Amino acid sequence: MPQAKPPAVPATAPAGTPAAANDGAAPRRAVVVGGGVSGLVAAKDLAAAGYRVDVYDAAASWGGCVGVHEVAGVVLDSGAESFATRSTAVADLAAELGLAENITTPDPSGAWVWLPGGPVPLPRTGVLGIPADLHAPEVREALGTSGILRAALDATMPATVGTTEAVSSVADLVRARMGRRVLERLVAPVVGGIHSADPEVLDVDMVAPGLRAGIRKHGSLAAAVAAQRAGGSKPGSAVGGLRGGMHTLVTALVAQLRESGVALHAGHTVTAVRGEAANEATNEAAGEVSGAAGRWSIDWSAGTDSGNTPGTTTAELLVVATDGPTAVKLLAAELPGLLPHAPAPGPDIRLVTLVVDVPELDSKPRGTGILVAPQSEGITAKALTHATAKWEWLAESTGPGTHVLRLSYGKAGIAAADAVRLTARVVTDADLIATALADATTLLGVSVTDADLVGADVVRWRGALPFAAVGHLAKVAQIQELADAREGLVLTGGWLSGNGLAAVVAGTRRQIAAVTGAPPAA
Repeated sequence: MPQAKPPAVPATAPAGTPAAANDGAAPRRAVVVGGGVSGLVAAKDLAAAGYRVDVYDAAASWGGCVGVHEVAGVVLDSGAESFATRSTAVADLAAELGLAENITTPDPSGAWVWLPGGPVPLPRTGVLGIPADLHAPEVREALGTSGILRAALDATMPATVGTTEAVSSVADLVRARMGRRVLERLVAPVVGGIHSADPEVLDVDMVAPGLRAGIRKHGSLAAAVAAQRAGGSKPGSAVGGLRGGMHTLVTALVAQLRESGVALHAGHTVTAVRGEAANEATNEAAGEVSGAAGRWSIDWSAGTDSGNTPGTTTAELLVVATDGPTAVKLLAAELPGLLPHAPAPGPDIRLVTLVVDVPELDSKPRGTGILVAPQSEGITAKALTHATAKWEWLAESTGPGTHVLRLSYGKAGIAAADAVRLTARVVTDADLIATALADATTLLGVSVTDADLVGADVVRWRGALPFAAVGHLAKVAQIQELADAREGLVLTGGWLSGNGLAAVVAGTRRQIAAVTGAPPAA
């Protein structure tokens, strides 16, 4: 069985922004809580600005949702496997880490969508599944004549339709401008695959920033989508990846942090934080005590390998880069005003990776993968990624006939019963793998059985994916206002910046730049 191994990562990489001058004084200390991509990027930029940085994470490994696992000898991403190219945030970071030459784009064949009537190609020039070109053959096939006629009304509507409300869900906007068929047949499966959520509850301004403003500027939803996709993007290239997998970004980040002297404490849980304000003043709006200057005390507990040793450290700057529920719980005593803004945990996601020996899949029967419309019967998965069809470097590593398939299960919905799209009988990993084989056979139109299985793994992400419900932007503004009232405190991460690597990297770098006074790196 050929093995796919990540390319060599340079032990050192360009340090980025020069460290800030310190006039001979001891460097300021910063503690970052959270070792996902947000925490690691924060540490990188703080170190470049001259801070002495410690990073604490309860997990034994770094990267959070950008994880790695080995299946049948193939090293693969266990979480995020691509990044949105709507901004240069991730590409810029990769370049700073010496990985620019490893940036790659998916196979241009594009993905498909499974509708109640069967599979059709997914329109390649959309945003969240919203089509820019109603004349495209794949759009006509997906929507039918009546769906096209209804969607075409978008061009005749006033630009105010769907854009004047203070907040709007993805579903409300699409339904108002293009109709139910576009929502159900194109948008729902794409949003479910990307955000693991129902478009009825997702804030459109959070998951598609600038889209409603684009309607006001260009006159229609289709024109706004086309404008967002403009700039030379080729079909299938709304996302990018790294040869070797996105986990190589974390490897390079950790290597650079160690090279720059950042202290990394894996397996260390931060149990409490206390602000030691030098000039206390009551913040009546937030309901907490804040100070113009001071230090933070951070209590931590090491894992079992260290005998559960507790400890305390201090810092002038505290960066909390965990998930939302963890951040609010950690800061509750210091910022009780945060408690009403505690986010609900994200959906529990199961990712089933199959490595199979099925030469019939060499023809890429469903392109780079297939998304599943919610109304589809007999299929439990919400999406299937044909990884060896999507990424040329992976196909070259595994060789002809050997294929990597990744099926995802679970999403957040309006009703609790919709929160996980699994039947009651699917409980164990063996059940999930059996279900994934059956779903793969249906979705790909090619028999994929247990006899074809070379290896499999199940990864469970429990509540890790941020969930941007309607009104999330206003809530984020309130949260940031509370945090800004405390000297030396930064809140960052996907629960504030938005889902996806591009949003997380860009949001984190903006937050750190505001503290250091340096221009944001992305």
